[in-house]
Amino acid sequence: GSVILELSKEKPQERHLDRQAAQFGAAVAKVEAELSAQIRYLTQVATGQPHEGSSYAARKSCQLALNRLDYARRRLAELARACELMLE
Repeated sequence: GSVILELSKEKPQERHLDRQAAQFGAAVAKVEAELSAQIRYLTQVATGQPHEGSSYAARKSCQLALNRLDYARRRLAELARACELMLE
């Protein structure tokens, strides 16, 4: 707004215009960086990737541990059956 006001004057001050244009550019760059960060975060959340504040990694690790436990139980049961058959 102040850039337009300065440009509307008969003799705009170039230094003032340059400073305001630089401030505007910096503000746009900051907004762009924040939007990019939000887009990255939302992309991670939407695709199920681990992200800050996510329990995905812990949940996956727990599920894998439960799968390994289930596999170990099945193998031990098979081994126990094989031992019983051998003893008979």
